[in-house]
Amino acid sequence: MKKKLSTGCAKKTNRSWKFFGAWLTKRVSLTWAIRFICAAWSKFPTSAPVIAAIAASAPITIKLTEEEIMDCVQRAVGFGYGTVVMQAGEDYGITRQWMANIIRRIKAETNLAVTLSLGERPDEDLIAWREVGANRYLIRFETSNRELYDRIHPPLGDKSSDRFAILENLKKLGYEVGSGIMIGIPGQTYKDLANDILAFRELDLDMIGVGPFIPHPETPLGQCSDDVAADQVPNTEKMTYKVIALTRLVCPEANIPSTTALASLNKADGRELGLMRGANIVMPNLTPPQYRVMYEIYPNKACINETSEACASCLSMRILNIGRTVGSGQGGRLKRNKHMNPQV
Repeated sequence: MKKKLSTGCAKKTNRSWKFFGAWLTKRVSLTWAIRFICAAWSKFPTSAPVIAAIAASAPITIKLTEEEIMDCVQRAVGFGYGTVVMQAGEDYGITRQWMANIIRRIKAETNLAVTLSLGERPDEDLIAWREVGANRYLIRFETSNRELYDRIHPPLGDKSSDRFAILENLKKLGYEVGSGIMIGIPGQTYKDLANDILAFRELDLDMIGVGPFIPHPETPLGQCSDDVAADQVPNTEKMTYKVIALTRLVCPEANIPSTTALASLNKADGRELGLMRGANIVMPNLTPPQYRVMYEIYPNKACINETSEACASCLSMRILNIGRTVGSGQGGRLKRNKHMNPQV
């Protein structure tokens, strides 16, 4: 039996479209951009640290200077965050040396841990960034169904992509490793989703990001629909909570964010409900306001006009209002004592 899915299509195109976080973004004629996010950690099950994050990549030309980036890093320090995350699409305008210089400055001028999410990069880049102090690397495998992955990720020339091999390599290089999926990708079945959750455990991930697929109307998946199987996973708020809860049960030590995409689906208390169902991270935004409006990764994104000060204050209050504690420190994996009950 087939049914029509109105949220988008998964037909094959050239590799101009890429899943990034909980969204799909255009990569044609892409230069690069940097945006800042930060992550406050709520108490789950014990106090965990506040994190700051930086992300880069947009379908328009935006470029922050090194000093603008470091200004945001210092804001992160001022807010008490313990980690800075630099994220980007696979844009080689972000060179090995340029990123190494940024990492080196962050480590020299602050006590922040450094997390990178810069897509599929050569081993030489990953080694160089680890050597100058990068602590963690995030790259989503997006789906464990190889056929579905290829459908939404057509190959670029003769280049092959094996996210699972990349994750294993990152571990060997000494990074803490994070990965994840989107929920409700057109063509994703419940069996696929179950296999994704099992893959989280098999990979022994330190951080796991799961969020709803929200199509952008100016992308192929946002402009058309396609016939999918009757067991298509819905890209709903409720399904996202279910996956967060199951992921927490399967991976009790992992850091799991309650995403901005959830807050965009439910601006009243989406983040809080995510935290109450197994997540332990939220991500207040440190992006300079003049750049945020140029960075529309999906429609009606939450908090797009908020200042970093307002965002930090708002999320701290939201965490406190559900009886959680904002933690401190660099926010590594929630290692458990072997005598502790493994259930959460």
